[in-house]
Amino acid sequence: QVRLEESGGGLVQAGGSLNLSCTASGRTARAVRTYVMGWFRRAPGKDRQFVAAVGWSNDSTRYADSVRGRFTISRDNAKVYLQMNSLNSEDTAVYYCATGPKGSWDYWGQGTQVTVSS
Repeated sequence: QVRLEESGGGLVQAGGSLNLSCTASGRTARAVRTYVMGWFRRAPGKDRQFVAAVGWSNDSTRYADSVRGRFTISRDNAKVYLQMNSLNSEDTAVYYCATGPKGSWDYWGQGTQVTVSS
């Protein structure tokens, strides 16, 4: 199985930046190098929302409209990063890393809290 562990969340002022990291481990973690990896978030009282995803190559990325131009996703094998700039209060949420074979989201991390103060 695959375990995902996020880090890098915290409290930041509006306009600031944070860099989230997620590392895959476990018996089949090596396979994650070929999986799409992504980030999702859940804000208080809202449904989980897709944020960004990256293919096995950093050449293939996609973003939610709400973060495009402010967030950058990248990866290094079975690690994925989310550089978040120009943060605002609407970015406050728990951020989750996810991955899975064939474009699925079978594996999820526990999440890391990002709080943006205005």
